[in-house]
Amino acid sequence: MSGEQQGPPGGGAPALLAVYDDALPAVYGYLLRRCSDRRVAEDLTSETFLAAMDTVRRDDDARPTTPWLIGVARHKLADHWRTMQRTPEPVAELPESVDDDWEVHLDRMVAHYTLGRLSPTHRAVLTLRYVDDLPVGDCAAVLDRTIGATEALLTRAKRAFRAAYPDSESRPGQPHHTRGGGHA
Repeated sequence: MSGEQQGPPGGGAPALLAVYDDALPAVYGYLLRRCSDRRVAEDLTSETFLAAMDTVRRDDDARPTTPWLIGVARHKLADHWRTMQRTPEPVAELPESVDDDWEVHLDRMVAHYTLGRLSPTHRAVLTLRYVDDLPVGDCAAVLDRTIGATEALLTRAKRAFRAAYPDSESRPGQPHHTRGGGHA
């Protein structure tokens, strides 16, 4: 892409500073869309750039780019989800989106709501696989699991998502009947 800065030829910290202005909104946006909590997205964005700075300080040949930083952010988000699994926090509010038509917006809200009701592990594997569109092998690497364990986790997570997804007559926050008789 022509709009992406590659940084100075020397790499290292100057290269990170050269891409910072373009990368910051991309990294923050990536995290916000996946965690739906501005505070968490801001914290993870900071952690991403701190980790990147540590890397470029150790390796003067490192040439950070926006996609590389988003990869670092993906790992920080996975770490966050693992921590949430051990110490759960309340589900955050959904971000406002005014660009979508109402049906798409409503579907997205219900999907975010449903994901928020799942365990952090189920939320993580579904987000990595279906939002980030990562192959199962890459999901396994990010989650530090085997491919077989990740496939089994995906099956359980999809079942949990279907069980938690409200019927068309229900809305988030109201009692609902699950599809298929409610058995996972």
